[in-house]
Amino acid sequence: MDVAVAPPASRGRLGFSRKAKAYVALTKPRVIELLLVTTAPVMILAEGGWPDFWLVVATLIGGALSAGSAGAFNCYIDRDIDRVMKRTQNRPLVTGDLTDREALVFAWVLGITAIAWLALTTNWLAASLSLAAILVYVFVYTLWLKRRTEQNIIWGGIAGCFPVVIGWAAVTGSLTWAPIVLFAVIFLWTPPHYWPLSMKYRDDYQSASVPMLAVVRGRTVVGLQVILYAWATVACSLLLIPVASMGVVYTVVAIGSGAWFIYEAHLLYGRTIRHLEVKPMRVFHSSITYLTLVFVAVGVDPLLPF
Repeated sequence: MDVAVAPPASRGRLGFSRKAKAYVALTKPRVIELLLVTTAPVMILAEGGWPDFWLVVATLIGGALSAGSAGAFNCYIDRDIDRVMKRTQNRPLVTGDLTDREALVFAWVLGITAIAWLALTTNWLAASLSLAAILVYVFVYTLWLKRRTEQNIIWGGIAGCFPVVIGWAAVTGSLTWAPIVLFAVIFLWTPPHYWPLSMKYRDDYQSASVPMLAVVRGRTVVGLQVILYAWATVACSLLLIPVASMGVVYTVVAIGSGAWFIYEAHLLYGRTIRHLEVKPMRVFHSSITYLTLVFVAVGVDPLLPF
């Protein structure tokens, strides 16, 4: 496999600002944002109202550090295929803004800091769950599944489910069925969120020999799987209503946004089977909006008197 080598100029001495931006990019900040969106609302649900402000802040900081560590490890391990794929050509290890050693040290420092921080500011259960999330993302997804099977994102996506149980554990020091249901919601949501992205960048993944579903099975199968997982996601989200005694706000939002998410999934599949031009990123962005709405409702519902 031919890989592009960063030009010598890019390896020279960088200014502080550019170096700092490179370290931030290594953490995959957009992924962190999405993970944190699911954490705070769950903490409100766990408390049944407003939790301690500093506990929320401490948990979000620990979660961001943990997710950043996992992202940095991922960039380090996947630096060879990142150099092949156009989608990842601006990552710091591809451009040469950071060396491999800098990235690896940074990943370890963030991970150790995250676990220690959560242990000191929340509790050992939250810290242990954070460690588990890093291990799943690094070893189960990145090292084991990503380059071996089309099921990679299904099981590797478990790492992205951990923020809800971490947030719940930080507040209560234990786990119940409510965070488990929300864990399952994110687990089922991950494939219909990520597979449309793999449709758009199918050629990228194919050139890097990464067996994403769109590469192995084609877009029709992807479209069908997106529908099935979208339905499963919405159905699972409705389980929270009896499990956590959710009110009108959550019920309406879960049903309404879920129906829209399912509609977008069917629209994608319909265009694939008719061999029309598809817009997979429409489902990708819709999935983000759907999950955001559901978790905003999770946080708002316990604060209302009805």
